[in-house]
Amino acid sequence: MNTILSALILPVLNIGLIWLLMAAPLGRRTIVQHRHLRASPQTIWDRIGPTGDVGAWSPSVLSLRRSTGVAGRVDISYRQSDRTGRPVVRTLEFGQTVMSSGGGFSCHLRVVADSTLDVGFWRHFSESRTVAPDTDGAQLTVSQSDRYRGLAFYLYRYFALRRELTALERFVDGAKPAGRSLFTHPGVQLASAVFSTLLLWPFFGLTTSGLLTSILLTMVIILHELGHMAAYRAFGHRSAHMIFVPLLGGIAVGGRPYDSQFEQSTCALMGAGMSAFLVPMLIAAEDAGMAEVWPPQVSGALLAMLLILGAFNLLNLLPMGRFDGGQVLRPLFSSRLAQAGGSFAIAAVILGTGWRIGVPPLALFAALAVLTLVSLVGSPGVQHRAELVPMAPGERLLTGFGLFAAVSIHAYAVIHACDALFG
Repeated sequence: MNTILSALILPVLNIGLIWLLMAAPLGRRTIVQHRHLRASPQTIWDRIGPTGDVGAWSPSVLSLRRSTGVAGRVDISYRQSDRTGRPVVRTLEFGQTVMSSGGGFSCHLRVVADSTLDVGFWRHFSESRTVAPDTDGAQLTVSQSDRYRGLAFYLYRYFALRRELTALERFVDGAKPAGRSLFTHPGVQLASAVFSTLLLWPFFGLTTSGLLTSILLTMVIILHELGHMAAYRAFGHRSAHMIFVPLLGGIAVGGRPYDSQFEQSTCALMGAGMSAFLVPMLIAAEDAGMAEVWPPQVSGALLAMLLILGAFNLLNLLPMGRFDGGQVLRPLFSSRLAQAGGSFAIAAVILGTGWRIGVPPLALFAALAVLTLVSLVGSPGVQHRAELVPMAPGERLLTGFGLFAAVSIHAYAVIHACDALFG
């Protein structure tokens, strides 16, 4: 596959995948799960009903209690943390339990309060639970309905519900609770990274150098996400982890919502920030190669790594909503005029870097148009219940200098590598 065709197909594929996962208007969809459980309907209802002992078996629930002074409502505490590190609490409202003549049970629920999210997030959500007598036990049916934009959250809800009911099934059968989610298991993520590397290989040519480029790109993505994870851990996200999505790259997931604007900006900036520490080391190692410390092939690989590292992180610092640069800039500047000025300055540096290494102006503007299109692909943001703690002046200064340093270092990495490889 030639370079020009690869440069066209790969961004188009990425834009299509991002749109499908994050913005595709799916409308109202219902997720339905069935389980045959070897226990009586009454026993199952005592576990799955709106006032049942959910905390005894659910991997996501800590406890459940009736709401004080309000009939037909329960408060559920989840293992997931809110911005202060305390358990997330949601209030569910349920209708009267319907009992069938055959000994079955059913009810409908909806979320009416959330300690972390604005209640508007749940306005289209509803859930129904039904337990019916069945051969040698009971048939459990759980359905969840909501309006979705993008396939990602729909799939998340599907697998979360499936995991919950599997946990109930194991509890009823007397089996040990399952461990961590299979999808986030390190072995599965390693396999996803290898699979992504093989998928990217044809775009760089089915040659040894093409495979090396694909491997180096995967390594750069992993290093970038490790930077995000290091920041998450520093801010107390105990369950931060990485998810590797083939073709799209990696996603670092924090263990709780952000508490402050400084936390949000720092966690976004540290993807490129950690990689920036490698730039001088790669340049020094490549200079050692020029002194014939190791073969020229190693110096070439180091320069390729430097180029990919610089270009990937520089593009991630573009001031667009779905990029790290946009996540840093929005809380950094309080006014829209200042945000626009900062966005223009960073975009100018990145475009100037492209011009400096010899990218044709038409290609630069085409790339800018593609990236702008990606920035417009989005889904409605999650509205949190409380605003983030604003940045203090000192925090703004640190974040601004950090952003300037990250952009400058990666721009220099791209220029240095291109001069050495193609100059």
